[in-house]
Amino acid sequence: MGVISFISTVPSMLAIAPLSAPTTPSLASSRCPIHAGTIRCKIEVHNAIEDQLGRRDILKLFGATIGMEILASSGSFVQDANAADLIERRQRSEFQSSIKGTLYTAIKGNPDVVPCILTLALNDAMTYDKATKSGGPNGSIRFSSEISRPENKELSAALNLIEEAKKEIDSYSKGGPISFADLIQFAAQSAIKSTFLASAIRKCGGNEEKGSLLYSAYGSNGQWGLFDRQFGRSDAQEPDPEGRIPQWEKASVQEMKDKFKAIGLGPRQLAVMSAFLGPDQTATETLLATDPDVAPWVMKYQRSRETVSQTDYEVDLITALTKLSSLGQQINYEAYTYPVRKVDFSKLKL
Repeated sequence: MGVISFISTVPSMLAIAPLSAPTTPSLASSRCPIHAGTIRCKIEVHNAIEDQLGRRDILKLFGATIGMEILASSGSFVQDANAADLIERRQRSEFQSSIKGTLYTAIKGNPDVVPCILTLALNDAMTYDKATKSGGPNGSIRFSSEISRPENKELSAALNLIEEAKKEIDSYSKGGPISFADLIQFAAQSAIKSTFLASAIRKCGGNEEKGSLLYSAYGSNGQWGLFDRQFGRSDAQEPDPEGRIPQWEKASVQEMKDKFKAIGLGPRQLAVMSAFLGPDQTATETLLATDPDVAPWVMKYQRSRETVSQTDYEVDLITALTKLSSLGQQINYEAYTYPVRKVDFSKLKL
């Protein structure tokens, strides 16, 4: 873009210093004795070329030459920018891997908290309001006035687990503390993965080694790419408004459908996220199956969970969570990066 704007100034520069008349004939005549007829032939050829290569063509060639020089000189800047981008991506990737390891250990030691973690992530995101562009997965559920609301009253254990994990994560973070907004959604990811793995182990007769191999071979780990890139959410500084989340265990299916519709999701997503709506997924799906809009999707995902890979269920659940976890958020793709100390090789003693 910069090259084009620079080249556009070339004609004005050339207008100040007009092209001089061609000097080729005089140079030729001064170097060696050439007959007049020969000189006339040379001049005619030169004039013919000038007719074909007009002022505009010359300017274009001149501008292109300058542009090539600018591009060549800017190569080092492009290389530096690419290197910086690669460093930041590596930093974020390494930090994210460490976060997942911490959450995996915490959840594996507290498997009973998994349903609460899923509901915590759902309720933090479900405060999103399309009309005002407020709420969403912003970590506001951490505030005591919000976590104590009726719809969140059973979720304190999940929040406590996340707070303890945050202390450990912040202790090794080189790019600042992790936001609750990010950590809550990544905790939901880890919780979902734990249910996928548990299902694979059950299908292998309880053999953890075989179950892990089954999940690695046929699981959905490759589907988390977009979710993982949405890393850099900002924390809210105050609780979200009340009255935006229904009490799932008391809500009718129609109320659930209305709430999902309000944030841009439908019966399909409601069915696939049944595990987020309470501790008893079977009971929740029995209720959802009473609605003609939701029932076909409930049956689809129940059948999928009976297969070896449960692909339809896992892929659609990952897709739904990915959308839910980014509602109203402006992702900071430089979050958790940090400056790298440069090494002065001239001071190294070899």
